[in-house]
Amino acid sequence: MGVSVFAPAKVNLFLHVVGKRADGYHLLDSLAVFPAIGDEVTVEPGDTLSLSLTGPTSASLTAEPDNIVLKAARALAAEAGIEPRAALTLTKRLPVASGIGGGSTDAAAAFHALAELWGLRTSGERLAALGLAIGADLPVCLRRRPTRMAGIGEILEDVPPLPAFWMLLVNPGVALSTPAVFKARDAGFSDPMPLTETCPDLPTLAAALRLRSNDLTAPAQKLAPVIGEVLAAIEAQPGCQLSRMSGSGATCFGLFASETQARAAEQALSRNHSGWWVGVGAVE
Repeated sequence: MGVSVFAPAKVNLFLHVVGKRADGYHLLDSLAVFPAIGDEVTVEPGDTLSLSLTGPTSASLTAEPDNIVLKAARALAAEAGIEPRAALTLTKRLPVASGIGGGSTDAAAAFHALAELWGLRTSGERLAALGLAIGADLPVCLRRRPTRMAGIGEILEDVPPLPAFWMLLVNPGVALSTPAVFKARDAGFSDPMPLTETCPDLPTLAAALRLRSNDLTAPAQKLAPVIGEVLAAIEAQPGCQLSRMSGSGATCFGLFASETQARAAEQALSRNHSGWWVGVGAVE
């Protein structure tokens, strides 16, 4: 009777900070993809609303008084006009506060799982609006496909088809606060550079991405200098076609054409950096 939904990491292939609203929120231009590595949300019928945490990185969430998954459950129930009754289990594999949308993708998975459990027909547009009230990354995480993000994350557009590739994710065990990273910025604003060209293979995509950047890398490195070490370690792996930080960090990624190359890099970094979190997933 339970429903399980995969919650993939959200990775920003590039991220330009293009402006700032009067309310303090920054305006972005970014391309998000979702590799096949992530968490899982399982929901079952329950007399009340409850959340159980499990998985290798779940200990980081045990001190949270109100997990974002519970916020999503309450918001969806309120929208439907029903009592929020369900037993949720979050299997946490992604590092917390790491620039890959871990909380938002978990909440998005909860939306999808609970909608099925409760038999709801909430539209995608309404789910996105509910999600945006909880977190700026939630609307794109509901889509779970390559997407251009603009505004504060509420403007979402399809992009030309991307080639399939493999992604290596590496986090040095450092949690970064997104507001702190934005506060550490001392640069101006970038121009939007949406990806409009078709990239038939990974080398073409990597070349297009090199014309773009992640504007939050420099301020994140001020707060966590180890990010530079992570980027260098990824770039040194055979077959790596691009290394970059995702979101506000500190997770970084490398792009590889084959699973063999990505797995070899995963093994090498896991062996040489025992304190780092390392994962691999396909992007299709």
